[in-house]
Amino acid sequence: MTQSTNPALPREPAPVTVRIDRWLTVLPPDAWPVGFPKTGAVWRRDVFAVADAWRAGEASPRQLLSAVLMWGYGPIGYGPWRAARSLEADPEGKRVAYALADLRVPELDEDVLRTAYRRLRDPKESRLPRLGPAMVTKLLYFAGYRRGGAPGSAAGAVAAGTVAAAAAVAPGAAVAGHLQPLILDSVVARRLPAEAGVRRESGWVSEEWLAYLRWAADQAHRRGVEPDEVEMAVAQGQQPAGDAPARVVADTR
Repeated sequence: MTQSTNPALPREPAPVTVRIDRWLTVLPPDAWPVGFPKTGAVWRRDVFAVADAWRAGEASPRQLLSAVLMWGYGPIGYGPWRAARSLEADPEGKRVAYALADLRVPELDEDVLRTAYRRLRDPKESRLPRLGPAMVTKLLYFAGYRRGGAPGSAAGAVAAGTVAAAAAVAPGAAVAGHLQPLILDSVVARRLPAEAGVRRESGWVSEEWLAYLRWAADQAHRRGVEPDEVEMAVAQGQQPAGDAPARVVADTR
C-alpha cells in the first residue's frame, strides 16, 4: 500500500503560492533557506523544516526569517521588497538571533514569549524595518511552536512530512496551560471573540498576544486539538474541531 505524504497540517487548507523567481532576485544568497521548495507551493511544514534546522544549528537566523517572510507574504507583490529591507537592516542576523535565542529551549513559558515579542518590536533591541507585529508573530510561531506539547516532538514529524510521522505527535496531545506561539494578524484579530483579549486589528502589545495564546491554549485543550488548529479555524471563520462551543466571531467584510 502506498503511504500518503499529504504535507498539510490539520486544518491547513492549501499551500501558500510564492513567486520563487521574484524572491530569488532579491534575497541575498546567504539568506536563502537550503532545501526550501522552488515549486511555488509552500506549506507550513516547509517553513517548520527550516525552523528545525535553525534549532539544530544547521540554518541561520536569516534563512529562517527568509522562509517565514516568503510564506508570510505569499503572492503579495510588495513582499520581496519589504523582505529585502528587513534583511538589509540585519546583515549578519545578529538582531534576529538575539530575539529568538530563548526559543531554542524544549518548552516555552510566558516570560520567554513575552521577551521575544518585545525584542522584535523594540527598535533599541531587535526590531527590523517593515517587520510589523503580524509578521513578528509568524516568525515566533515557526521558531517556537512545539507540536504535541512535548519537548522536541515537533521537529521530527515536521521534517519528515509524512502522515506516519505526524501521527507520533497527533493532535489531542495539547497540554493544559501550555502556551504555544501562534499567528496573530488582522484576519485572525477581526474574527476572535472578545474573551480572547485582543482589542484591536493591528499594532498589538505583547499582553494582547499572550491573552490570545492563553485563550487558544484553553480552546485547544478542551477540544483535544493543537493550538494552531484553533488559529487556522479562526482565520477561516470556522469552529475548531471538538465538542466545546467555539464562539468564533464570523468575519463581516
